[in-house]
Amino acid sequence: MKLKNKINTWIFDLDNTLIGGDSDYLWGEFLCDEGIITDRESFQKMNDYFYHQYEIGELDIYAWAEFSFKVLTEFSFDELSDLRQKFVDTKIKPIFLEKAQSCINGHKENGHQVLVITASNTFITKPVVEMYGIEHLLATEPEFKSGRFTGKVSGIPCFQSGKIDNLMPWLEKNNESLIGSYFYSDSHNDLPLLELVDNPIAVNSDEILTSAAHENGWQVFDWR
Repeated sequence: MKLKNKINTWIFDLDNTLIGGDSDYLWGEFLCDEGIITDRESFQKMNDYFYHQYEIGELDIYAWAEFSFKVLTEFSFDELSDLRQKFVDTKIKPIFLEKAQSCINGHKENGHQVLVITASNTFITKPVVEMYGIEHLLATEPEFKSGRFTGKVSGIPCFQSGKIDNLMPWLEKNNESLIGSYFYSDSHNDLPLLELVDNPIAVNSDEILTSAAHENGWQVFDWR
Protein backbone atom coordinates (compact mmCIF):
# COMPACT_ATOMS: atom_id res chain seq x y z
CA MET A 1 0.00 0.00 0.00
CA LYS A 2 1.48 3.36 -1.01
CA LEU A 3 1.61 6.17 1.47
CA LYS A 4 0.20 9.65 1.04
CA ASN A 5 2.52 11.82 -1.05
CA LYS A 6 4.79 14.45 0.48
CA ILE A 7 8.01 14.70 -1.54
CA ASN A 8 8.95 12.57 -4.53
CA THR A 9 11.50 9.95 -3.53
CA TRP A 10 14.33 9.07 -5.90
CA ILE A 11 15.89 5.74 -4.99
CA PHE A 12 19.15 4.31 -6.29
CA ASP A 13 20.72 0.92 -6.02
CA LEU A 14 24.48 1.15 -5.47
CA ASP A 15 26.51 -1.73 -6.90
CA ASN A 16 26.80 -1.71 -10.71
CA THR A 17 24.36 1.20 -10.74
CA LEU A 18 26.14 4.17 -9.16
CA ILE A 19 29.54 2.49 -9.31
CA GLY A 20 31.00 0.28 -12.03
CA GLY A 21 31.37 -2.82 -9.86
CA ASP A 22 30.17 -4.61 -6.73
CA SER A 23 31.42 -3.06 -3.49
CA ASP A 24 31.13 -6.22 -1.37
CA TYR A 25 32.94 -8.35 -3.93
CA LEU A 26 35.65 -5.71 -4.30
CA TRP A 27 35.98 -5.45 -0.51
CA GLY A 28 36.87 -9.15 -0.48
CA GLU A 29 39.46 -8.61 -3.21
CA PHE A 30 40.89 -5.66 -1.30
CA LEU A 31 41.27 -7.72 1.88
CA CYS A 32 43.19 -10.32 -0.10
CA ASP A 33 45.37 -7.66 -1.72
CA GLU A 34 46.21 -6.24 1.71
CA GLY A 35 47.15 -9.65 3.11
CA ILE A 36 44.29 -9.52 5.63
CA ILE A 37 43.00 -12.76 4.13
CA THR A 38 45.86 -15.25 4.16
CA ASP A 39 44.18 -18.11 2.28
CA ARG A 40 43.41 -16.10 -0.83
CA GLU A 41 42.53 -19.08 -3.03
CA SER A 42 39.85 -20.44 -0.69
CA PHE A 43 38.46 -17.00 0.08
CA GLN A 44 38.29 -15.99 -3.58
CA LYS A 45 36.51 -19.23 -4.42
CA MET A 46 33.79 -18.44 -1.87
CA ASN A 47 33.66 -14.78 -2.92
CA ASP A 48 33.11 -15.88 -6.52
CA TYR A 49 30.52 -18.43 -5.44
CA PHE A 50 28.39 -15.94 -3.53
CA TYR A 51 28.62 -13.37 -6.31
CA HIS A 52 27.47 -15.95 -8.85
CA GLN A 53 24.57 -16.92 -6.59
CA TYR A 54 23.63 -13.24 -6.43
CA GLU A 55 23.79 -12.90 -10.20
CA ILE A 56 21.38 -15.80 -10.73
CA GLY A 57 19.03 -14.64 -7.98
CA GLU A 58 19.65 -17.53 -5.61
CA LEU A 59 21.87 -15.92 -2.96
CA ASP A 60 21.41 -17.11 0.63
CA ILE A 61 21.82 -13.69 2.16
CA TYR A 62 22.49 -15.04 5.65
CA ALA A 63 25.19 -17.44 4.46
CA TRP A 64 26.76 -14.59 2.52
CA ALA A 65 26.63 -12.33 5.58
CA GLU A 66 28.30 -14.97 7.76
CA PHE A 67 31.11 -15.20 5.21
CA SER A 68 31.39 -11.47 4.51
CA PHE A 69 31.06 -10.15 8.07
CA LYS A 70 33.61 -12.51 9.66
CA VAL A 71 36.54 -10.20 9.01
CA LEU A 72 34.66 -7.32 10.64
CA THR A 73 34.81 -9.19 13.95
CA GLU A 74 38.60 -9.48 13.86
CA PHE A 75 39.53 -5.80 14.10
CA SER A 76 38.61 -2.73 16.11
CA PHE A 77 36.33 -0.18 14.52
CA ASP A 78 39.22 2.28 14.15
CA GLU A 79 41.35 -0.34 12.38
CA LEU A 80 38.47 -1.22 10.08
CA SER A 81 37.83 2.45 9.35
CA ASP A 82 41.44 2.89 8.20
CA LEU A 83 41.11 -0.15 5.94
CA ARG A 84 37.81 1.12 4.60
CA GLN A 85 39.28 4.46 3.60
CA LYS A 86 42.08 2.75 1.70
CA PHE A 87 39.47 0.49 0.09
CA VAL A 88 37.46 3.47 -1.12
CA ASP A 89 40.59 5.16 -2.46
CA THR A 90 41.94 2.13 -4.31
CA LYS A 91 38.87 0.14 -5.36
CA ILE A 92 35.88 2.51 -5.45
CA LYS A 93 37.12 5.85 -6.71
CA PRO A 94 38.43 4.27 -9.96
CA ILE A 95 34.90 2.98 -10.75
CA PHE A 96 33.06 6.19 -9.86
CA LEU A 97 30.49 6.91 -12.61
CA GLU A 98 30.20 10.54 -13.74
CA LYS A 99 26.80 9.98 -15.37
CA ALA A 100 25.46 8.68 -12.07
CA GLN A 101 26.74 11.76 -10.26
CA SER A 102 25.15 14.04 -12.86
CA CYS A 103 21.79 12.30 -12.39
CA ILE A 104 22.00 12.62 -8.61
CA ASN A 105 22.99 16.27 -8.81
CA GLY A 106 20.01 17.00 -11.05
CA HIS A 107 17.59 15.46 -8.58
CA LYS A 108 19.09 17.29 -5.62
CA GLU A 109 18.95 20.60 -7.49
CA ASN A 110 15.23 19.98 -8.06
CA GLY A 111 14.64 19.42 -4.36
CA HIS A 112 14.11 15.66 -4.62
CA GLN A 113 14.81 13.35 -1.70
CA VAL A 114 17.59 10.97 -2.75
CA LEU A 115 18.09 7.58 -1.11
CA VAL A 116 20.43 4.65 -1.78
CA ILE A 117 19.16 1.17 -1.00
CA THR A 118 21.60 -1.72 -1.31
CA ALA A 119 22.11 -5.33 -0.28
CA SER A 120 25.74 -4.58 0.51
CA ASN A 121 26.61 -3.80 4.10
CA THR A 122 26.35 -0.41 5.72
CA PHE A 123 29.93 -0.29 6.94
CA ILE A 124 31.57 -0.36 3.51
CA THR A 125 28.83 1.47 1.59
CA LYS A 126 28.37 4.51 3.82
CA PRO A 127 31.49 6.37 2.58
CA VAL A 128 30.68 5.39 -1.02
CA VAL A 129 27.24 6.94 -0.76
CA GLU A 130 28.70 10.03 0.91
CA MET A 131 31.15 10.34 -2.00
CA TYR A 132 28.14 10.99 -4.24
CA GLY A 133 26.76 13.56 -1.80
CA ILE A 134 23.84 11.38 -0.71
CA GLU A 135 22.70 11.59 2.89
CA HIS A 136 20.26 8.69 3.14
CA LEU A 137 21.27 5.02 3.01
CA LEU A 138 19.45 1.75 3.62
CA ALA A 139 21.71 -1.30 3.53
CA THR A 140 22.22 -4.69 5.12
CA GLU A 141 23.23 -3.83 8.66
CA PRO A 142 26.07 -5.69 10.43
CA GLU A 143 25.27 -6.05 14.11
CA PHE A 144 27.46 -3.82 16.29
CA LYS A 145 27.62 -4.31 20.06
CA SER A 146 29.99 -3.06 22.74
CA GLY A 147 32.15 -1.27 20.19
CA ARG A 148 32.69 -4.24 17.86
CA PHE A 149 30.95 -6.03 15.04
CA THR A 150 29.47 -9.40 16.02
CA GLY A 151 29.41 -11.04 12.56
CA LYS A 152 25.62 -11.23 12.57
CA VAL A 153 22.97 -9.34 10.62
CA SER A 154 20.95 -6.71 12.46
CA GLY A 155 17.33 -6.56 11.30
CA ILE A 156 16.12 -7.64 7.87
CA PRO A 157 18.77 -7.95 5.15
CA CYS A 158 18.25 -5.31 2.47
CA PHE A 159 18.00 -7.82 -0.38
CA GLN A 160 15.24 -8.56 -2.92
CA SER A 161 11.88 -8.07 -1.12
CA GLY A 162 13.87 -7.15 2.00
CA LYS A 163 14.52 -3.80 0.34
CA ILE A 164 10.79 -3.11 0.56
CA ASP A 165 10.71 -4.29 4.19
CA ASN A 166 13.42 -1.75 5.03
CA LEU A 167 12.09 1.02 2.81
CA MET A 168 8.48 1.22 4.01
CA PRO A 169 9.31 2.09 7.67
CA TRP A 170 11.86 4.63 6.41
CA LEU A 171 9.21 6.32 4.26
CA GLU A 172 6.78 6.47 7.15
CA LYS A 173 9.43 7.79 9.54
CA ASN A 174 10.43 10.51 7.07
CA ASN A 175 6.84 11.41 6.16
CA GLU A 176 7.38 10.44 2.54
CA SER A 177 5.78 8.11 0.03
CA LEU A 178 6.23 6.07 -3.13
CA ILE A 179 3.80 8.20 -5.12
CA GLY A 180 5.81 9.66 -7.97
CA SER A 181 8.86 7.68 -6.86
CA TYR A 182 11.74 6.52 -9.05
CA PHE A 183 14.08 3.57 -8.57
CA TYR A 184 17.26 3.05 -10.57
CA SER A 185 18.79 -0.45 -10.54
CA ASP A 186 20.96 -2.82 -12.53
CA SER A 187 19.76 -6.13 -11.10
CA HIS A 188 16.80 -8.46 -11.53
CA ASN A 189 17.12 -9.07 -7.77
CA ASP A 190 15.48 -5.65 -7.43
CA LEU A 191 12.37 -6.50 -9.44
CA PRO A 192 10.13 -6.51 -6.32
CA LEU A 193 10.91 -2.85 -5.63
CA LEU A 194 11.10 -1.87 -9.31
CA GLU A 195 7.57 -3.20 -9.75
CA LEU A 196 6.38 -1.22 -6.71
CA VAL A 197 7.61 2.28 -7.58
CA ASP A 198 5.87 4.52 -10.09
CA ASN A 199 8.93 5.00 -12.27
CA PRO A 200 11.28 1.99 -12.50
CA ILE A 201 14.51 2.58 -14.44
CA ALA A 202 17.04 -0.05 -15.51
CA VAL A 203 20.66 1.17 -15.40
CA ASN A 204 23.63 -0.91 -16.60
CA SER A 205 21.16 -3.76 -16.33
CA ASP A 206 21.68 -7.52 -16.45
CA GLU A 207 19.97 -9.58 -19.14
CA ILE A 208 16.95 -10.53 -17.06
CA LEU A 209 16.26 -6.96 -15.95
CA THR A 210 16.87 -5.59 -19.44
CA SER A 211 14.30 -8.03 -20.82
CA ALA A 212 11.78 -7.12 -18.10
CA ALA A 213 12.35 -3.41 -18.73
CA HIS A 214 11.67 -3.77 -22.45
CA GLU A 215 8.57 -5.88 -21.82
CA ASN A 216 7.17 -3.29 -19.41
CA GLY A 217 8.22 -0.18 -21.29
CA TRP A 218 10.64 0.99 -18.58
CA GLN A 219 13.47 3.39 -19.35
CA VAL A 220 16.90 1.79 -19.85
CA PHE A 221 20.14 3.73 -19.32
CA ASP A 222 23.83 2.90 -19.53
CA TRP A 223 26.01 5.03 -17.24
CA ARG A 224 29.27 3.11 -17.71
